[in-house]
This record gives sequence, structure tokens and C-alpha cells, in this order.
Amino acid sequence: MSSQEVKRKLAAILSADVKGYSRLMGENEIGTIRTLTTYKEIVANFIQQHRGHVVDAPGDNLLAEFVSVVEAVQCAMEIQKELKLKNAELPQNRRMEFRIGINLGDVIEESERIYS
Repeated sequence: MSSQEVKRKLAAILSADVKGYSRLMGENEIGTIRTLTTYKEIVANFIQQHRGHVVDAPGDNLLAEFVSVVEAVQCAMEIQKELKLKNAELPQNRRMEFRIGINLGDVIEESERIYS
């Protein structure tokens, strides 16, 4: 890709991953995958409700793009609130906490992928 072909845009990026994912997998792979799948569905629904879209979601990571940084922050707050309620139903050592960061900046767009 030459510098003349690069398409840039301003975007709010939400990045999330699971705190202690390796420990959770080491203790109970199947249970961890089930919880992760459920939680990622919850997260994806909130992202969609806030006019964002999931760009990538490998393993315990999730990357989403928003047009509005306000929407991204509101989404992150709602995700944390909902997952706190879901975690209250689990034993302390099986709780799955997502760390979420938000960045507003220039990204490079290439087909369905973005790079920041």
C-alpha cells in the first residue's frame, strides 16, 4: 500500500480485553469460553445500541469503532455496569472483568480493517 492509497479517518476506538484471562483458561477452559462467549454477545449488543461496530474480536480481545467518542464512553460505562451484575452471579474466582480503553484519533482504513 503506497502512501497515496492510504485512507484515513477520525474515529473513536473502544478496545477491551479480559483481566486474568490466562488464569481463567488454566483453571477451566470450557467454563471460561462459555462465559467469554456470553459476555462478548452482551458487549456486541451494547456496541450496536451505541451506533458502533465490532471490527475484530480474537480470543479475549475486542476492538470496536464509533463515530462519536461520547457514544463510545457511554457504551463502555453500560458494559461495565451490566457485566458487574453478571459477575455477581459467579464465584469470585470465575468472574470475568473486562478492561476497556477508549481512544479518539486518526485511523487507517483498509477494507473492513482499521489500524490506529
